[in-house]
Amino acid sequence: MVQNQLRARGVKDRKVLDVMRKIPRHEFVPENMKSYAYQDEPLPIGEGQTISQPYIVAYMTEVLALKGAEKVLEIGTGSGYQAAILAELVKEVFTVEVISPLSVKAQEVLKKLGYKNIYFKIGDGTLGWEENAPYDAVMVTAAPAKVPKALQEQLEIPGRMVIPVGSTFQELVLVKREMKKFKKRKLLPVRFVPLISKH
Repeated sequence: MVQNQLRARGVKDRKVLDVMRKIPRHEFVPENMKSYAYQDEPLPIGEGQTISQPYIVAYMTEVLALKGAEKVLEIGTGSGYQAAILAELVKEVFTVEVISPLSVKAQEVLKKLGYKNIYFKIGDGTLGWEENAPYDAVMVTAAPAKVPKALQEQLEIPGRMVIPVGSTFQELVLVKREMKKFKKRKLLPVRFVPLISKH
């Protein structure tokens, strides 16, 4: 997967590639999907949600330019796969999921795999996780119509966030916080499940 799919599509960060090689993606997909686990495509994980394709996971992780000591907020725990990738690369991961059964399942898998630096919350991801803010980086794995203000405000100064934005058509956006200013840069067109929120 790493050589054929990720390097070939331009992912260069050696740490990200090593982690993608290390983590068993098949542990994060349903039993009937395990034979497809290492194909470069999103897969259903139940509750109308998906695990992102490996390329997008690697690309979004690479974009955050993680150094190792960061505290990261993830919005959309889903299967737990992206949280595992992040946990190998940073000090702490705080992950929020609105769908309780997905969070519970992800916690079981990640505990079985031995992760101790991932913290879980069941709740509305558009609100972030204010008690533990600020965060050096934020990764959002479901698409809101616009960048939630709370997630921007919970970024450290400086800080960065990668987030898919849009409804019918979506763009992956990199948000950088510099003092009180937020700079946004569109990266590439993407397709994610909507970010579920009462807002």
